[in-house]
Parts: sequence; C-alpha cells; structure tokens
Amino acid sequence: KCKPVCQTHIPRANLLYSPRNKILATGAVIEAFLYEEQTRRGISLRHFDQMNDIADHCTVCHKCETPCPVDIDFGEVTIHMRNILTRMGKKRTSLMTKAALFYLNAKDPRTVKLLRKSLIGWGAAAQRLGNRLFRALGLVKPVMSELPARTDKPQPVQKQVIHFVRKPLDTGPNEPPMRALLGLEDPRYVPILRRPDVGEEAEAVFYFPGCGSERLFSDVSLATLAMLYDAGVQTILPPGYLCCGYPQTAAGQEQKGMQITTENRALFHRVANTLNYLDITTVVVSCGTCYDQLLKYEFERIFPGCRMLDIHEFLLERGYKVENVPGVKYLYHDPCHTPMKAHDPLSVAQGLMQGTEVKLTDRCCAEAGTLAVSRPDISNQLRFRKEQELFKGIENLTGEARPVSQGEVKILTSCPACQQGLNRYQDSTGLKTDYIVVEMARLLKGEHWKQQFLTALQAQQAVEKVLL
Repeated sequence: KCKPVCQTHIPRANLLYSPRNKILATGAVIEAFLYEEQTRRGISLRHFDQMNDIADHCTVCHKCETPCPVDIDFGEVTIHMRNILTRMGKKRTSLMTKAALFYLNAKDPRTVKLLRKSLIGWGAAAQRLGNRLFRALGLVKPVMSELPARTDKPQPVQKQVIHFVRKPLDTGPNEPPMRALLGLEDPRYVPILRRPDVGEEAEAVFYFPGCGSERLFSDVSLATLAMLYDAGVQTILPPGYLCCGYPQTAAGQEQKGMQITTENRALFHRVANTLNYLDITTVVVSCGTCYDQLLKYEFERIFPGCRMLDIHEFLLERGYKVENVPGVKYLYHDPCHTPMKAHDPLSVAQGLMQGTEVKLTDRCCAEAGTLAVSRPDISNQLRFRKEQELFKGIENLTGEARPVSQGEVKILTSCPACQQGLNRYQDSTGLKTDYIVVEMARLLKGEHWKQQFLTALQAQQAVEKVLL
C-alpha cells in the first residue's frame, strides 16, 4: 500500500527502497547492533553505512503514513535515524549541504546578502555553465531517456558531479533578499505594512516568510506582501532574518532545530507583547515546510484566537481570482509538504485561476530540500520519474506528450524548494514555473508589479517600525 506513494520507490531504477523494505532493513540493522553488543563481538562500523543508506533514501514527505495499516511514519523514523547518526558522528553530509544549512542559519544581514550573491547566485551560474559544458561533451542529455543507475551506495565524485549538473539550476534573479529591498533588516524593530487609508483597528495578520520565500525567491514574499497590502490588512513581519528550524531538524540536527524553534517562540511572544494593541487574527505563511514546523510553535498561545493559513487560501477566502487567462493552461504541482491544510490544494489553484484549465501533476519535484545537493544520484532518479509525469500532464492539456512552446503551458506551485526543483525541467519540457501568488500579482497588477509596489511603499510611507 505504501509503494505507490513513496517518492524514492522507482521500480525501473531501484526496487529496494519502498517504505516496507526500509522498515525491514532498519529492523535488521537494529538486530545486528543488538547481536554484536550482546555477544560482545564489538560493533561493526559498517552498520552505520547501512543506516546512512536507508536514511538517505527518504524525502521526509510523510506520505507513507496514510496508507500504512500499522501507522508507521517512515519520515519520522528517518529523522530519528539521522539524529542518531549525527550524535554518533557517523552522519554523511556533503559540503553543499553544509553550505546550504550555513546559509539558512545566518542572521547577520551582511552575511545573508553575501551568501545570496555568491553561494546562491554565482553557484547557480557555475552549475548552469557546467550543464552546458557537459551537454556539449555529450555526458548529459536534455531529456532523461536513460534509466538512472541504482543507488545502494554513494557513487564516485565524478559521477555525482555529472548528476549534479544534469539539469540546469535556476534560483531566480541574483537580487538581494526581500528584507534588503524593503530596508527591514534591523532585528531591533518589528515592521508593520499598512496602507494610509487603513487604521490600527483593521484586521492584522502576522506573515512568516521563511528562508525560501525571503532569501531564495524574494518575489514570492514580495508578491505575498503586495496582495496583503491590496487586501487592506495590516501585515506584521518578524524582526530580522529567521529560519523556522525544519531544514535543520530534517537533516538530523535535532538540537539546532529545537534551539531555533525555542528562540523564535520566545521572540514571537515578545512581538505579541509589544503589539498588544493590535488584534492579530491570522498567521500567514507561503511555504509548506514552514507551516509544518510552525505548528510546533503553538501560535494560539502567542496570538490568542489566531489561525494559520497559506497565502493562497487567504486570498481565496477574500474573493481574489484571475479570470480567463488567454492562451495559457496550467499544471499545478502540489508540494510534498503542502501549505494548504484548510482547503483542497487543487481546488484552491482552480478557484484562484477561474476559467483557466488547471490540472494536478503528481510526484516529488526531486529537490526535496537539500537532497539534490547531498545525494544528486538519488535526486536524479526522482527527477526521471517526475519528468515522465510532466509529459503526461502536458499530454492531458494539449493532446501531445511533447515539449511545449513558450507560455503555452505553465507549472504553478506553492513551495520555494519545489519552484527551484521544477525550474530544472524547463529545458526538457518547455514548462516555465511560477508561484500562484506571483502569477496572480503579475496578471492582476501588470508585469511591473514589484517595482510599483516598492515605489508605493516608499511614496506612501506605508512601513511602520515598532521598537521591540
């Protein structure tokens, strides 16, 4: 029952890593540890290699829990295994994963901007250059026609490099993060965005942008702010650059994840005390992993009576929609960690894009947080499977399984990591990827919505900074 929904179970490439098999393998590793400990033969270090292998083959999507007749969530099992490996000093972590987590942990504005420019911007440019070079040498092909090799052990560095550059990486324009564009980097102040015609008695929402929407694809957080601004609500932002703590927890750094969670909860209680004159009724997010982690923050104890909503659900409830977009059809990629919990995700996408055909495309985008940089070989298998699904989606919309022409079909999503992962398919499928809220801002407010929004904030002096 769990095999069809497991993202790393791809029978044509790898038969070994369905959730049931991984549970059996985990049990065998535990028995091996117990046997060697009880017979005092000494613990073999090779068992840690097997634990790493099992833990690597999971995207922590938790989709296997629902069909499981005994309610085993192998995503949680994987996180526990990674924590054990980290505590024992046996966790395999690539340099790229360490660099990504360092970027997410950074809070100093100068460090964040430097890493955004160098690690993300220049790094992605170097990866695209490698893709063009390897393609010219015939080492990779635009469409993944060859079956990916099995991944029962990490492949040599040269093969991992080929897997890493197989699909070009697009991290968006190499621009400063959202806070830098708005001048809201000082962690001593709580920013409040409010239109001049909106008073302090108006509805207030607390928007947690998260790293992906704020540091990676800043257009997502800017489009969210622009739509909230248009809706006539007061938007409170957290002070300074904050990560929710989910990436660290999922990577096996449980202590770091708990530290971030505790520090953020204490900070948000201070924000609530400072802004006790406002009635904050909604916590808005634009990232599914942030949503999952923020559930642990107990926001109902921070802002009593509040609820948590994805920005797209918020806009749907407010009656926002784009009607009859001419000449384009949409595929909707629902993230493994979907941020839409109150309504059906596809129904939300169809409700916001009324009169335009929107169909669901299944399977993981293959980015899976840091999986694409920690194990490019496993990510390559996921990508092979996702590319097939995308061509099926194109066939459902156009009648032909072929690369589409510019703007004929687009992919919409609601996860920053998924946007990065889906961008990699543009060369082979012709599909351009965008966030639903960014697409709405563009269609409702015009191509230059971002500059107009930034200009309006400055001209109307719409940003208030409250000393924390």
